[in-house]
Amino acid sequence: MHLASATLGDLLAGIAAKTPAPGGGAAACVGGALAASLASMVVSYSLGRKNLSEHQPALERVAAALEAARAEFLSLAEEDAHAYGALNEVMRLPEGDPRRPRDLAPLTRAAAEAPARCAEASAALLRLMRELPGITNRHLRSDLAGAAALAEGAARAARWNVVVNAPGLDVVAAGEGARLLESVGRTVAEARELAAGVERACE
Repeated sequence: MHLASATLGDLLAGIAAKTPAPGGGAAACVGGALAASLASMVVSYSLGRKNLSEHQPALERVAAALEAARAEFLSLAEEDAHAYGALNEVMRLPEGDPRRPRDLAPLTRAAAEAPARCAEASAALLRLMRELPGITNRHLRSDLAGAAALAEGAARAARWNVVVNAPGLDVVAAGEGARLLESVGRTVAEARELAAGVERACE
């Protein structure tokens, strides 16, 4: 399934199916894409408004960044689904299969790094959103707050996919899994703080 071009129904059915991918990591990325899309709607309703004319350059910059963020999340969703699907196949091989020692380490890294990058992209998205409460259409504050909640959720969900894959990174290099988890933990903490700031500003 090509996630970016799938219908919403097909995407949800694909995630719900008894298959390893798309799974939790891809779902987190799709959540990030939804957050970026909802924030883009807020900006779209703010561009061209006379009472926000002084903010148009900033809004145009953020609009372009949000579009790029949406594309990045979709790309990460595809990457995560491919990485975990491939890892799952290798893990099911017999112990003596030569593909296991050859492919297990790089595929484990890919399966852990894709959701880690999703968490980072979610925090970056929230940094963009933090600029918006004072320069966007006030009638869409609930949508902006909802977008922030979705972005925080994407970061938190992505972290769990790092949690499940990080132990396997120790076959690549001792301590690599713990270092990645620590980094993602800091990213999620930042995402929570940023989301709370956006929501407070929207009250």
